[in-house]
Amino acid sequence: MRIGFVVNPIAGMGGRVGLKGTDGKVEEARRRGAEPRAPDRARRALEALTEHGTDAMELLTWSGEMGGDIAREVGVEADVVGTPAGEETTAGDTARAVDAFLDASVDLVLFVGGDGTAADVADAVEGSETPMLGVPAGVKVYSSVFAVSPEDAARVVRSFERTERREVMDIDEDEYREGEVHPELRAVPLVPVSEELQSSKQLGGGNVEALASGVADDIRASEKTFVLGPGSTVGAIKDELGFDGSPLGVDVWRDGEVLALDATESEILDALGPAGENVVVVSPIGGQGFVFGRGNPQLSPAVIRRCDLEIVASRAKLDTVGALRVDTDDPDLDAKLSGWTKVRIGRIERRMMRIA
Repeated sequence: MRIGFVVNPIAGMGGRVGLKGTDGKVEEARRRGAEPRAPDRARRALEALTEHGTDAMELLTWSGEMGGDIAREVGVEADVVGTPAGEETTAGDTARAVDAFLDASVDLVLFVGGDGTAADVADAVEGSETPMLGVPAGVKVYSSVFAVSPEDAARVVRSFERTERREVMDIDEDEYREGEVHPELRAVPLVPVSEELQSSKQLGGGNVEALASGVADDIRASEKTFVLGPGSTVGAIKDELGFDGSPLGVDVWRDGEVLALDATESEILDALGPAGENVVVVSPIGGQGFVFGRGNPQLSPAVIRRCDLEIVASRAKLDTVGALRVDTDDPDLDAKLSGWTKVRIGRIERRMMRIA
């Protein structure tokens, strides 16, 4: 199999520092101390892809941080077919890379990035019969062209036998930062058929009033520090607590006081109490089931390891997912979180769900 492999090296950088994306915010992300996320995700995908050997695979890539450096680090022999036009990589570099892959008749374009990168790749493959597959590295990842994890992407590449058309969705990140989410269908490219692909994100989760009221009552009665994740379900809890929370950000609350609003990873860590005295409250993404790893990178492994976990969701939302999922950038933590857990679905009611 001939695989075209391209990485958007800045994808997801804005997440942990509270920027909710990187479009137009690269310098601001760096100023806040953001670390690149995509290279490690790309490395994990290549390592998994080549763990059974490379005899049946030919890898084509773009130079430097767009793929060539990572292939060399992993020890994969790759044909570097081009180089970025300038010091900073752009969407145009991604398009040129994919064009070169198509000229070389690759069997699949494997890319590392988020929804914006997916849209760039989809535009480039339009009109061809070449499928694409994403390794998720962005903040939001609404599109259904991505594998669940880097390792899942490798498994899909090694095993798929047919393709189908799936949606590439993207949103305006400036609107997203203001709390507005208006997903736009950008393309419907060919993608490998596999159960290890994520679904498109579904918006809305049904009636959550009783759930929000019950959780808020418990929070008020507690002396612990509560890290309240993004989304409409947890947003209803923030409303019940009586403060105007950040709908797509992470807020920290303790003893009737907002300690941090729309907090970055470092601000969350600074606000946490002693071990055993912190709770992170999150709701899975409808349709996808992600608890961590989509839309909330501020909830990093360092944050999660210092908190107890409270998952909340309406019955309607849970009905859209077969299992919950985590993708924290820390495979050991993902494994620790997996298994059966209780999800709060009402004032006192709970439902057992499996974290895959």
